[in-house]
Amino acid sequence: MSFLNKQGVADRLETAAKARSEMLARFRARPSADDPAVLARQSARRAVVDAREVRAAERAAQRQAEIERAAALAEAERLAEIERKHAEQLAAQERAKALQAEQKAQRDARYLARKAKAQKKR
Repeated sequence: MSFLNKQGVADRLETAAKARSEMLARFRARPSADDPAVLARQSARRAVVDAREVRAAERAAQRQAEIERAAALAEAERLAEIERKHAEQLAAQERAKALQAEQKAQRDARYLARKAKAQKKR
C-alpha cells in the first residue's frame, strides 16, 4: 500500500533529520553526572548493592556456622560411639571374668566333693 503514501524522497529525508535532531535534543536534555538526582540514584543503587553483599556475607557465615555445627555434632557422635564400644568391651571382659570365677568355684566344689568322698571311703 505504498501508493497511498505520497511522500517523496525529500519528505522522507526531512522526517529522518527531524527524528535525529529530536534524539539529540533528548540526549542533551539528560542530566549530567554531577546532578543531585543522578547522584541520589547512584547512592541508592550503591546502598542496595551494599545491602545485598551484606546479606550474602551473612548467609555465607550462617552456612559456615551450620557446617561447623554439623562437624562438631558428627565428632561428638563419633566420640560417643567410641566410648560406648569401649564400655561394651569392659562389660564383656567383666562378664568373662565373672564366668571364669564361677566356673572355677564349681570346679573347686567338685574337687572338694571328690576329696570328701575319698576321705569317707578310707
